[in-house]
Amino acid sequence: MTGADYLLPFRTKLRSMRTESFGADPAGARMERIRRSPHFVDGVFQNPVGARTRPSGSTVEFAKIYFHKEQRARRTPTGTVPVHATTLADLAAPPATGLRLTWMGHSSVLAEIDGRRILFDPVWGERCSPFPFAGPKRLHPTPLSLAALGPVDVVVISHDHYDHLDLPTIRALAGTDTVFAVPLGVGAHLERWGVPTSRMHELDWNETATVAGISLTATPARHFCGRGLRNQQHTLWASWAVAGPEHRIYHSGDTGYFPGFRDIGAEHGPFDATMIQIGAYSEYWPDIHMTPAEGMLAHLDLQGGRPHGVLLPIHWGTFNLAPHPWAEPGEWTKDAGEEAGQAVAFPRPGEPFEPAGKLPAEAWWRAVSQPIANPWRRPRGAESVAETSRGDMDLAGER
Repeated sequence: MTGADYLLPFRTKLRSMRTESFGADPAGARMERIRRSPHFVDGVFQNPVGARTRPSGSTVEFAKIYFHKEQRARRTPTGTVPVHATTLADLAAPPATGLRLTWMGHSSVLAEIDGRRILFDPVWGERCSPFPFAGPKRLHPTPLSLAALGPVDVVVISHDHYDHLDLPTIRALAGTDTVFAVPLGVGAHLERWGVPTSRMHELDWNETATVAGISLTATPARHFCGRGLRNQQHTLWASWAVAGPEHRIYHSGDTGYFPGFRDIGAEHGPFDATMIQIGAYSEYWPDIHMTPAEGMLAHLDLQGGRPHGVLLPIHWGTFNLAPHPWAEPGEWTKDAGEEAGQAVAFPRPGEPFEPAGKLPAEAWWRAVSQPIANPWRRPRGAESVAETSRGDMDLAGER
């Protein structure tokens, strides 16, 4: 008997413990399509720019920071997060300008664009975890129930991490008539959870699907995938460029900064609004999440290098996923927007706004957060975000 024989029963037990929330691995025709992708090399999906997907630095030092009592306190609000109270009533009438965005928290956004309704990365669950009893828990409730949201034309998923692809939410949406647009391989999860393949558009980077007159293009991102201990990198991650007859919007999903934003903007922009990840960043994983300064730079790249449209910060305020203070992403993004001369919307969770109308601008998080140190602020006369050259960015994957 070999060592591998001893391991076999343990592996079998692990597979049997893989609950439905872990999803499913791509197989059959889906896996054959994955193997044909130009972005699938050496048995895994590759990033457009080299990226370290595992935390760098000392695990011990990270643990000291993450579990330090004072630091933990800074990562949660000091009071009740002010969720918008009249979301349902505000959504009853169509947007006057043809484009309205409603941030539901984290990366979940309802986009009403040219008469259609698109729901990005919907997460209505209490925890972003495979288990209902453990894992990061919501810091505020959802602004309204999923059932109250009403019909949605298409649900767009950026990748299969738990804070973007939520089993109870997808299962609820599977019982409706909505269509799903997902990156290549992610359809295996949805199929296991009851979504028929006839209602899926499963796309590789730079592929486009058209739903109800709206084009949805999966565009590159710098991230990774996985829902279990055995992360095979067999499902793709993506950002999304969405275009209607009159408006264009962009959702970043999760991504580190990379030069490809300029290419995406040249091909699909400029955008009336971008939804950009600006939270859950850390020096321990600089390649796969952006700081607010990098998020601002990404927005400017997408807009051809100049302030244009409106930036909606996402991926912050709802789950505690990184060592930085809870409200720091909002404060830093506010500074970055003022520095760049770029319009930024700061809605409370559930507060609809129209990018062509009056933007929510109040720093609402200050009432429920501890003081923020603002370590990013530079002396007067320092180079602004808008003037920062992409060539000066220190991309860790290229060191």
